[in-house]
Amino acid sequence: MTVPVKALLAFDAAMKHSSFALAAAELHVTPGAVGQQIQKLEQWLGVSLFVRSTRQVQPTAEALNYWSAVAPALARIQHASDQLRLKQSNEVWLSIPPTLAAKWFAPRMAAFLARHPGISLHLSATTAMVDLERDRADLAIRHFDGKDPALHADLLWRDEVHLYCAPAYVRKMRLKTPADLARATLLHTTFHPHWKEWLLRFSPLTAREIDAIPGQHFDQGILAIEAARHGQGAALSSAALTEAEMRDGLLCEPFAHTLPLPKGYYVVHHRQAPLRPAAVALRDWLLEAATQ
Repeated sequence: MTVPVKALLAFDAAMKHSSFALAAAELHVTPGAVGQQIQKLEQWLGVSLFVRSTRQVQPTAEALNYWSAVAPALARIQHASDQLRLKQSNEVWLSIPPTLAAKWFAPRMAAFLARHPGISLHLSATTAMVDLERDRADLAIRHFDGKDPALHADLLWRDEVHLYCAPAYVRKMRLKTPADLARATLLHTTFHPHWKEWLLRFSPLTAREIDAIPGQHFDQGILAIEAARHGQGAALSSAALTEAEMRDGLLCEPFAHTLPLPKGYYVVHHRQAPLRPAAVALRDWLLEAATQ
């Protein structure tokens, strides 16, 4: 008797989402249908895969062990199927951090589409790290050190952080030297959390004095850039993310100090997955655009 494949797919989705309801949404069926397929697989295997309660389901130890064995095979089947189905497709999926998508990619997107009018671009702007083996993404732009044995990584540019303020804020706070930032508001982001390192290197302030400086915290770099543009404080960011504000005079760099980082922006794809022509076109265009 062969394994019930439909039930196996329902099990995989339920394990990925830790929820029958979310699994049902992915599979475009009802939660009850997912439950029926899971029950069918349990009967076929002869073991319980989930402990069911009123509000949630919990995988059993047998389920966790079984999923760790079958999930890679299911991912390979899905990937091979997608590659074959989309081999001649002119569609390409790109995953990119939201701030980079809004500040760097969006102003250039029309140039790519004008050069390749037959390509349909699917853009996912997300802080989540897409799984290039399991998820639908041909390419991703990642901010890291470029080292991952599973990925082919092409460097777009190395990163360094610059300090930005609105010109009026520089005048208001009388920012003449980095030490004057002690009376400013520091705009912190999870993407560039380098204020202490920047100040210890370029100012005479001590770690205790730096910790005492007022600050605001943002999970998105674009929010810190907007706050700086409106005179709410000083922000650290990449030059690629502030091009428009610098061009229009909305932000300035009061100090000529940049902090090099061991990271960069890379366009990556899975090393074992040959790129389709549309993805090759996008990758090559990204590498070209990064040099202009």
